[in-house]
Amino acid sequence: MSASRDVDWVVIGSGFGGSVAALRLAQKGYSVRVLESGSRFGDQDFARSTWDARRYFFAPRLGLRGIMRLTPFPDVLIASGAGVGGGSLGYANTLYRARDSFFEDPRWRDLADWKTALAPHYDTAERMLGVSDVTFDSDGDILLRELAGALGVEDTYSHTRVGVYLGEPGVEHPDPYFGGEGPARSGCLRCGECMVGCRHGAKNTLVKNYLWFAERLGVRIDAERTVTDVRPLGAPDGSEGYAVTHVPSGALRRGRGERITARGVVLAAGALGTNRLLANCRHCGSLPRVSERLGHLVRTNSESIVAVTAPDDTRDFTASVAISSSIYPDPDTHIELVTYGRGGGAMRTMFTALVGDGTRVTRPLRWLAAIARHPVRFARLLATPNWSRRTVIVLVMQTVDSALRFAPRRRRFGSGVRITTEQDATHPNPTFIPAANHAAGWLAERIGGIPQSGIPEALFNVPGTAHILGGAVIAADPTHGVVDAHGRVFGYQNLLITDGSALPANPGVNPSLTITALAEHTIAHMPATHTPERRPAVEGMRAR
Repeated sequence: MSASRDVDWVVIGSGFGGSVAALRLAQKGYSVRVLESGSRFGDQDFARSTWDARRYFFAPRLGLRGIMRLTPFPDVLIASGAGVGGGSLGYANTLYRARDSFFEDPRWRDLADWKTALAPHYDTAERMLGVSDVTFDSDGDILLRELAGALGVEDTYSHTRVGVYLGEPGVEHPDPYFGGEGPARSGCLRCGECMVGCRHGAKNTLVKNYLWFAERLGVRIDAERTVTDVRPLGAPDGSEGYAVTHVPSGALRRGRGERITARGVVLAAGALGTNRLLANCRHCGSLPRVSERLGHLVRTNSESIVAVTAPDDTRDFTASVAISSSIYPDPDTHIELVTYGRGGGAMRTMFTALVGDGTRVTRPLRWLAAIARHPVRFARLLATPNWSRRTVIVLVMQTVDSALRFAPRRRRFGSGVRITTEQDATHPNPTFIPAANHAAGWLAERIGGIPQSGIPEALFNVPGTAHILGGAVIAADPTHGVVDAHGRVFGYQNLLITDGSALPANPGVNPSLTITALAEHTIAHMPATHTPERRPAVEGMRAR
C-alpha cells in the first residue's frame, strides 16, 4: 500500500456489513480503521429499561447515546441500531436465510445464481454468528402455534434460528464457538431483553465475533465519529485513494472535522446512513459519479408492527428470547411474535388502539371512532401495569414488490442535502397489511386481551420498520443501480458497499444474516496484499 496514505481501508460503520469488511480485509493483510457514529458498550453498559432514554435511545445532540435510533420520514418510521456492533446490539437475534423469491427477483437474478453464490457465505455467517435453533416453547410460542392451526398453516410453524448462546443458563463458559480464541460466554437466561441490550453475555453480538477478531488483528475502531464527506484524492475515480472527513457525533458546530486518507473506503453505515452520506457526497460534488439511481428501490421488508396485551399476568411472554418462533399464513407473509422482556416498558408509548385501513385523513378518524366504541378498553390499556410483561408484539413481513425512494432536498440552513421519502409510483410501500390486524385480533380474542396498532400507522398512516434496506442496490449497470455484483460503486475504484443498502429486493425475513452473507461475498472478491507476513492467521475463529 502507498506510504502516503494513513491507512489502507476505512470502514464506515460497524454493523453486520462493516464488521465483516473490517475482519476480512485485516485477514487479507490490509490496515483497517473503522469509524462508528455510536458509542462502545460493554455488557454491563446497556440500559436495564427502555425508560432509561439516555442509555437506550440514540440522539447525541440531545445527550442520548444508546443503541436505538428512531428516524421519522413522511412515509416510514425507521428504527436502526447505533454503537460499536451496529444493529447487533439491539436486534432480535433472528438469523434466517432469505426466501427463494429474494434470489429470483428480476432486478438482479441475471447477474448470478445468487442462492448458490451466497450459500457458502451463509454457512460462514452462521458459524461466525453462532446460529442455533430455539428448543423451547414459550407462552408466546404456544399462542402462535394455535394461531397457525386456526389459519390452517400449522405445518409452517417453526422455532427461530438465533444468534444466542443457549448453554447452561447464567453459567459462564470458556469460548464455545472458536476453539477457545473468542470471549467467554454465559448461557441465556431467557429474560427476553435481547433488544434492550443483553447484559448477561449470551447474545452473539458482533463485538463477540467479527469485531473481536478484527481488533486482535490490529483494526482500530473509533466510536462516536460521524463521517461527513468522502472524496477522491487525485484521480477522480478514486484510484489514488480517498479522504474521509469525520466529526464528533452530535456536535452542534462541526467545523472542518478530522481527515483520514485511505486507499479504499467501505460504506457500511446501514441503509439509512449510507444513503444519507452518498446523497450528500453526490450533490456536494465529492462523489459526482455516483449513479442517479441512488435512493431508489428503498425497501422496508413490507412490514407492519402491531401488538396484543393480555389482561393479567397469567402468561409471561418475556420468558424467552426476543423472537422464538414464526409462521407463514401465506407464501408471501411471515409472522413473528416479539418480546422486549420486562425492560421494554417505554415501548408502550409507541402503541394505541387497533385501527383498520385508511388514508392519512381517515385513519385518525377511525382511531377516534375505535376509542369511542371501546372507551373502557382504551382506558384499561392506558392503565395496564406490567405492559411489557403482558404484551406480545406482532411483527409481519412480506416478500411483495414494494418500495420507497430516498429523495435529496437542499438544507434550508447550512450546506449539503437532507433526504426525505417518496412512495414508489409503481409499487408503493404498504401502509396497512390485513394479515397483521387479523393476527392481532385473533390473539386478543384468544386471551381476552387488547389489540393495538403502532401510533405512527394509526394516526399518520405511516408504517414502521426495523429493517430498512436498499437505495444503493446491486445492478448490472449504473442506469439501474449503484453497485455491481461485487459491491463496487459504479464509476469508482476501491469504493465498496457492504450493508443492507445494496439489497435490491425484500428478503421477507429478518435480513441480518443475508446482509452478513452478502458482505462476505463482496470482500471475498478483494485480493490479498502482496505482503503475506502482515496476514496473521486466526484459525480458531472458524467455529467447530
